[in-house]
Amino acid sequence: MSLPASMSCIEIASPGGPEVLRPTERPVPQPGPGEVLIRVAAAGVNRPDVLQRLGHYAPPPGASDLPGLEIAGTIAAVGPAVDGLAIGQSVCALVTGGGYAQFCLAAAPLCLPFPKNYQAVQAAALPETFFTVWHNVFERGGLRAGESFLVHGGSSGIGTTAIQLAKAFGATVFTTAGDAAKCQACRELGADRAIDYKNEDFVDVIAAATGGRGVDVILDMVGGDYLNRNIKSLAVEGRHVSIAFLQGNKAEVNFLPVIVKRLVLTGSTLRPRPVEDKAAIAAALRAKVWPLLDAGRVAPSIFATFPLEQAADAHRLMERSAHIGKIVLAL
Repeated sequence: MSLPASMSCIEIASPGGPEVLRPTERPVPQPGPGEVLIRVAAAGVNRPDVLQRLGHYAPPPGASDLPGLEIAGTIAAVGPAVDGLAIGQSVCALVTGGGYAQFCLAAAPLCLPFPKNYQAVQAAALPETFFTVWHNVFERGGLRAGESFLVHGGSSGIGTTAIQLAKAFGATVFTTAGDAAKCQACRELGADRAIDYKNEDFVDVIAAATGGRGVDVILDMVGGDYLNRNIKSLAVEGRHVSIAFLQGNKAEVNFLPVIVKRLVLTGSTLRPRPVEDKAAIAAALRAKVWPLLDAGRVAPSIFATFPLEQAADAHRLMERSAHIGKIVLAL
């Protein structure tokens, strides 16, 4: 397959607001060992893209400076030492950057097939949230069938994914969201109790709903003063997993309940980790979650799509937090 010399893409002209996302032309990258080049049909928009645009989340060494952490499309070229992938295959992939472009490099082990009957826009909404939720809720948090689970920000891309997967694997699911419409959407996705955090105290709701026991696992993207409130809401042997901190990355913690209840406080970020680590997550997803996607038992919640050249408008929507689920760029 012949490839063009250049491609359209969206770059960050300088740190700042959505207006700094600028259409431009770049050379088409060439795949190295263990890599494939994907002709991008759709790319997911995620909160880390906004942080990178603001200058708060630099790409790891060697990654593209273009935003975009998840893509879907067809393989256009295959680098050396790649097995099981061929030109023309439809795949979605978790990438370290470069997704806002007509072509993007991906590590071969992080490419997954489109689920049954999926188009590119749906497939592009999978990698970032499903890798993140699977690793943090089920691997780090160890959520098991019969346990209880709380995810903050239930109407976000991460939240909508976490609700569905936790429910599919047999957990009782609690979530917080910012208004009645978002709470209703969370319930429709499977949440047993959606808490309007503007009008209810989730600590009181969890205590009442669990008879004072608390929940087994909490996935937190808020940070700040939520940490101590989460600790109050955890059951004995509970696990608290932090993946972001919208209200700040520092908090004064009372460790007495951590010790008394034998809690685990952990967290992770995926982007800078070695391909080998992320490949293990991809393999687990393919074995345990992709069959659920194929069967329609879980699915990405897509709120809006934008053409690539309107990436700034997609970021404006994300920053308003008016969406429920995923925002996707369609090429």
